[in-house]
Order: sequence, then structure tokens, then C-alpha cells
Amino acid sequence: MSITLSLPPSFSHVHVSTSPHSMSILRRLPFRRLKPLPDHHFRRRRLASLAAAASLRQDTTVWTPAPLSQISPAAESLFHISIDVSDAPDLAASHTRPGQYIQLRIVDLAKPTFLAIASPPAFASASGAFEFLVKSVAGSTAEVLCGLNKGDVVEISQVMGGGFDVDRIQPPDAYPTVVIFATGSGISPIRSLIESGFSANQRSDVRLYYGARNLKRMAYQDRFKEWESSGVKIVPVLSQPDSSWSGETGYVQAAFARAKQIYRPLGTGVVLCGQKQMTEEVTSILVAEGVSTEMILKNF
Repeated sequence: MSITLSLPPSFSHVHVSTSPHSMSILRRLPFRRLKPLPDHHFRRRRLASLAAAASLRQDTTVWTPAPLSQISPAAESLFHISIDVSDAPDLAASHTRPGQYIQLRIVDLAKPTFLAIASPPAFASASGAFEFLVKSVAGSTAEVLCGLNKGDVVEISQVMGGGFDVDRIQPPDAYPTVVIFATGSGISPIRSLIESGFSANQRSDVRLYYGARNLKRMAYQDRFKEWESSGVKIVPVLSQPDSSWSGETGYVQAAFARAKQIYRPLGTGVVLCGQKQMTEEVTSILVAEGVSTEMILKNF
């Protein structure tokens, strides 16, 4: 059988031919209705798309190679680490507020680690270095970092985060009381805050409750005298002290609950950095005392 189609002049050369045999084959082909794909298939595809998008976002991180200029013990399981950023002045200048942090990665290790910058913002521009307090945790990137040597090269990201918004607790006469809380390596960004200056000596009551297991685990003890001369009263709190310790014991939140001394709640600023349980319990105590949550500063 031959079929000729009536087509416009521009297609007049087209001729379609088919045979009875081929038509009968088409008639014998079974009709299969396509089944809709199950919901879990679409969920898997969506999750895969989200993972790909997240990976793409991660790839936008700008990594800068930088050598280690110092690694030294700061306390038990804690290390003082300095990274030379003198060849990256824009990166150094981007540290503008205490409490900011960076990501750090090491060649052959897939997972980067987040590190809060311990040095004050002006330090990087003046000295060409970022300083950190790093806790060595078994099996982590931080453990590998703490095992490196001076001169070894790591990669660091751009400076991240908004840091501690100390403008919210200014001027000093409006917020004469500032209570600061830190546990373990959480003292790192607190050092940046204290040494960058927030008019502590112009306030009547600035206290730092600093918790550690014992004095061997407490970093920056050599800086305490300097911090106190700037107007910060330091209250060390040890959870497992030896028999010679006569200071505060237990957890930071318990030590603060015993003292409190919040005389003007609406004139009180707070800075928190450390274990989640500590920050949550301290926040509850402060709010119950009438301190505004807007005046409780965190760096994450």
C-alpha cells in the first residue's frame, strides 16, 4: 500500500510509504501504560539535587595556602597555633570583629575544621598572622593540625561570621555590667574580645567566668594579669580541681548562679562562648534575672 500526503509546495518532495505488513506489526504491539514513579524515587532525586547544590556552594569557598609560623602547647590538650597571612593582606584585613572564625583544611584530609580567631582584629594587619587556640581531639582534623610543624602549609578560608556585636552593649555608662562566660577552648574568641578592647576599664563590673577541668587544662593563665589590668575580673571555675584549689568549683553556670549580682538587668551585657549546656543554662538564669536576650552576645 502506498500513501501520498498532500503537503505544502516546500515539502512536495516528501513521500511516505508503508506496507500492510508493517502496519499489522504496529497493530500487534501491546500498549503499555507507564507506571508513575514512586514517591521515594523523587525524594532520592531531590536529596541528590540538594547534596549537589550544597557541594557547589562549598566549592565557592576561597582557599588561601599559608604556612604555620608557630605551634606550642598552651595547656593540656590545647595548642597555641599561629598562621602566617603576610602574603594575603586582604585576608588579614578582613578580620574586623572579635569572635569571627575561619575554616582550615589540610592536604589529603577531606573534612575542614572551624577555628575561632584568638588574636584581636588589629593583630593580623600589624603582624601578618592569625593566632588560634586549638583543642586536639582524637581522630579530628584539629589533631592532625596540632601534630604539624612550623613551616608546614595549610589552607584557610576567608574570615567568616559576624563575631561579637559589641556595639549592642555600648556606651559603657549605659551598660556598666558585662558578664563573660567561657569554657575550654571557648576562651579563644574571648581573648580576641578582651584584647581588642571594649571599654572594660570604663565599666563598674566586668567579670569573666572561665571554666576548665583543672588548672592544667586552663589556657592563657599568663595573660590573666594583663586582662585584669584592662578592667576584667577573672573568676576561674574548676570542675575537677586538686586538693590545693580554694577558688570556685563545679560548672561555670553553677558558680554564676551562686554569685549573680545583677543589680541593673537592663544595663547588663553578656558574652557567651563554650559548651551548649553552659550557654543555655546561663541564658536561662540571666533572662530570669531580667537581662534582655538582645544583650546576650554569641559568635555563632
